[in-house]
Formats: sequence, C-alpha cells, structure tokens
Amino acid sequence: MSTHEQFAVEETSPSYWRVTFSNGEINLIDPDTVEQLAELITRIEQTPDLNVVVFRSANPDFFMAHWDFLSDRSRVAAMQPAPSGLHPYADSLYRLAKVPVATISEINGRARGAGSEFVLATDIRFAGPTAILGQFEVGVGSVPGGNPSGRLPHLVGRGRPLEILLGADDFPADLAAKYGYVNRVVPKGELEQFVDAFARRIASFDKTAVSRTKALVDAESLPTAESYGASLQAYFQSAGRPENAHRVQSLFDRGLQRPDGVELDLGRRVAE
Repeated sequence: MSTHEQFAVEETSPSYWRVTFSNGEINLIDPDTVEQLAELITRIEQTPDLNVVVFRSANPDFFMAHWDFLSDRSRVAAMQPAPSGLHPYADSLYRLAKVPVATISEINGRARGAGSEFVLATDIRFAGPTAILGQFEVGVGSVPGGNPSGRLPHLVGRGRPLEILLGADDFPADLAAKYGYVNRVVPKGELEQFVDAFARRIASFDKTAVSRTKALVDAESLPTAESYGASLQAYFQSAGRPENAHRVQSLFDRGLQRPDGVELDLGRRVAE
C-alpha cells in the first residue's frame, strides 16, 4: 500500500515553493511525517535556485495538531540515526532550521507539541487571528522532544519559555506575537495574500544574498545539534511512563485526536 503524501509541493517558481501539509482529520504528526519531512528537506537543500519555502495547512483548524499518541512507538525507536548521528526527528528539525533558503510558516488553526516544534524550526512565523500555539507535553508527564527548550529562549527570553513549557497552556495568536513566539498576526482573511506577497519579495532577490544573510543570523540564534539530541532523548525517557498513563487516557476519553473534542482547547483541558 502506498503511503499518503503529507507534504504537497507547489513549485510556484524556481525560487519559490509552497508546501501544504495534510494528514488525517486534525493533521497529526507520525512516523510517516518524519520520513517524508527528511526527504523534503533533502529536496530543498538540493534545489540550487530556491530562495523561499512557505509551509501551509490543508486544514484551517489545525496547522499541525501534535504527535500521534497512537502511532507505532517501536517504529520510531527503530529509526536509524541520520548522518549527523541524531534521530531522524531531531535531525529533520535541525536541518530544516539550517536550510539555505528562507522558510515561512503560514499558521491558521492549532500548532501544539510537535506542531509547535515544527513552526519553531522555520525561520519566520506569520499567524492568522485564530491561530493557537502551545507545548502541552509537561501536562501529560513528558519533556518536549523537538527542542523548544533550545529554540524559544532565542526568541522570547528566559522566563517566557518556562511559562510556555511548564504551564503547558495554549497561546492564542495575539499573545504569541506579543511574546515573539510568532512574528506577527495578520488580520482575518488576509494571511495567505500577505504571506504570498512576502515570499514573492524574497524569491525575487539574489540567492547568495539570501542564503548567506540567513546563515549569519543562524550562527547567532540557533541552538546546537547536540541540544536537539538531548531534547529528544529526554522525551524518550519521560514519555509513556505508567504513572502518567491516566493523564493521556483521560484526554482520549474526552476526545483527544478528534476534531470536536478536547483538541479545541487542549491547553485548558490538559490541566483538568
């Protein structure tokens, strides 16, 4: 059976791609996502004229919900290390942050957990007014694994990452922008047009100027590859412990991973 293509690439021009993510009712991230993302990043790295990639969602309510709690844990554990030595999930987030093109997240709907970690790995985050971001993992007894602990301090200082990670709550778009979690909030109905115009502007510029400028900013602002490995190792060590099984089960009982259940206000419900 063929695997569903989760990342649909629209090559708008040689220098500008739009990538639309789609995976199930609420856009969960799963082992197939990890493998397909690695392939997409390689494709981006190997496209010489590419200047900018915009990541979008096919679902207006869920950009990327979070990791699929029902996915095959043994398959994830058995994934062979990438050439960097990192697990493929950590490696893909690190590589995505370092690609020699500008990457933009066009965030409508919810991006929590691994979804938040994905948008944090992109360079620029523009949000619609109903977007919601958050890292709820501590609320279910886990350490966030995609290194928001390494990325957020470079964006929002020290105290606010602890508020975001330890509080495990939702951050609506306006507060996320105030903190620096996202770049800005774009008025209702204008996000796609705004992001497209911004991306086309970057796409029109010289490739060397774009890639080298980004590399200089990366050198000053990105966490190390080692921190990505440490974050994911902490997740593997903390997730799925028997003493926290009741927390996850309670969320499933109330509609976790369904579009009309606790997913709508997960930040509040995870603490109930």
